[in-house]
Amino acid sequence: MQICFHLGAHCTDDDNLTKSLLKNSGNLAKMGVAVPGPGRYRGLLADALVKLQGARADDDTQDMLLDTFVDRTDAKRLILGHKNFMGAPHRSIENNQLYHLAKRNTVWIRNLFANHEVSFFIGLRNPATFVPAILNAVPAHDRASLLAQIDPHGLRWSDMLLTIREANPGTPITVWCNEDTPLLWLEIMQVIAGVSDSTPMDGALDILRPIMTPDGFDRMVDYMGKTEIPSPQQRQRVIITFLEKFAIQDAVEEEIDLPGWTAAMVDDLSDAYDRDLEQIQRIEGVTLLLT
Repeated sequence: MQICFHLGAHCTDDDNLTKSLLKNSGNLAKMGVAVPGPGRYRGLLADALVKLQGARADDDTQDMLLDTFVDRTDAKRLILGHKNFMGAPHRSIENNQLYHLAKRNTVWIRNLFANHEVSFFIGLRNPATFVPAILNAVPAHDRASLLAQIDPHGLRWSDMLLTIREANPGTPITVWCNEDTPLLWLEIMQVIAGVSDSTPMDGALDILRPIMTPDGFDRMVDYMGKTEIPSPQQRQRVIITFLEKFAIQDAVEEEIDLPGWTAAMVDDLSDAYDRDLEQIQRIEGVTLLLT
């Protein structure tokens, strides 16, 4: 079976990818794609990972897990997601690295289903906004010590991805930028589900609702429902047009207020992120979805 793990990252889609995919679970099941609800697998996976401590699961354990997660015997693909697969939120910037537990945790995850085809899916985010978002997600009394541990100029997603690839050389990784998700949401859903780009998906506009005025969102939905849009690129242009008119500015513009973080520093971090994305495109076995 093809088993797809959505590994996060934290402060990207906040489980919205799982929610959007679940809206299509019935139709996807008919295509051999299983999308179980998180309550059905997260606790059991956590228990299995702790019990095995990275050891390869035996055939009976793998079969038990799949039998629990998948209802249909004709399923060929399984989608599992949890933003804590690579560690709790504070682990994401601990030790001056992005997800320093990524190597260990992905190996542990891979060994749960050693007999099957496994692939990883990860949303990335500009460290200039990722670090502040993570700090807001951890207890207030931990923030100062966590911030003191890191040099944000040294945080590279490419380092994390290279580590995962080296530890799991046969496991493909698909990544995308959180900044692009409003434009790529349908494509992300289709890619993780393993369906063609002509496959319609319910929830394909879900990610846009919180960042648009209600009237603007309804207008966009109405326009897309009545208009033939021939390509993903044209669809993205339509979304951009509506966002330019109806985006909620407070929802799309992030204010960064951290000690010592100047506007110039944020610009430097953003430029480094752009260069890092170019490096990521050169990593064998890693696919970066782009607009």
